[in-house]
Amino acid sequence: MIPLSWPETNRRLERAAALLNDDRPAPAPAGPCHLGIDLGTADVVFMALDARGEPVSCFLEWTEVVRDGVVVDFAGAVEVARRLLRRTEERLGLSFRRASTSYPPGTDPKLSTYILDRLGLEVAGLADEPSCVARLLELERTAVVDVGGGTTGTAVVRGGRVVFSGDLPTGGRHITLVLAGHYGIPPEEAELRKRTGDPAEILRLARPTLERMCEIVAGHIRGHDVRELLLTGGTCCLPGVDRVFAEVLGLPVRLPGQPLLLTPLAIAALGLAAG
Repeated sequence: MIPLSWPETNRRLERAAALLNDDRPAPAPAGPCHLGIDLGTADVVFMALDARGEPVSCFLEWTEVVRDGVVVDFAGAVEVARRLLRRTEERLGLSFRRASTSYPPGTDPKLSTYILDRLGLEVAGLADEPSCVARLLELERTAVVDVGGGTTGTAVVRGGRVVFSGDLPTGGRHITLVLAGHYGIPPEEAELRKRTGDPAEILRLARPTLERMCEIVAGHIRGHDVRELLLTGGTCCLPGVDRVFAEVLGLPVRLPGQPLLLTPLAIAALGLAAG
């Protein structure tokens, strides 16, 4: 697969966002479709691309069946994945036999591939989360930072290839716990407030945790010639996250318009590369 430009990537992300959880039957895609499955700490995302790499379906369900790269509720994960697979197939009017997936760096990939196996799907592509994004884009001397629900992962790209990949705990779930403690509310309510509350207030409370994420990234990129950061992951939907990373790390930061969907798009694109 030819790497995408930044504007083209953002265009496809907006297309995916417009399709999010749209169950209406779609015209049959021309050529083979490629399915990507993102098993996150806070959500599971199924995204399908047509033969040109255009998103043709995108389904997301908020759930906590995975934690820090570990499936803590295997039966629940299979149930959610089976439900999203059914919705994808019904929308597109086809059956999938293969799919791509990913995992946090440093964790066991089999924790994700086991889910595909239970769905009767062959593995079309497999890579750690930030490396998926690095493969999707035209990058050079860039650190791809994937801030998920439970961890912060970094992939350093040099000469068009990933030369380092690492991952450590601290993600959006930790911000949720900070909010829960501050407001004296259950984590479930805090998670909702994180997404819908006053952005400036949430950012102020989240800043110490975000700075810890920056420390993780600083450790990952130490000794590498990194000229910019590219942020992805659901936590990066919080307005102002990019400013915090730029201020603390002193590097230019790129943030897609739909950071929650960048990794799913990159995972699905692994199938394009595999053919």
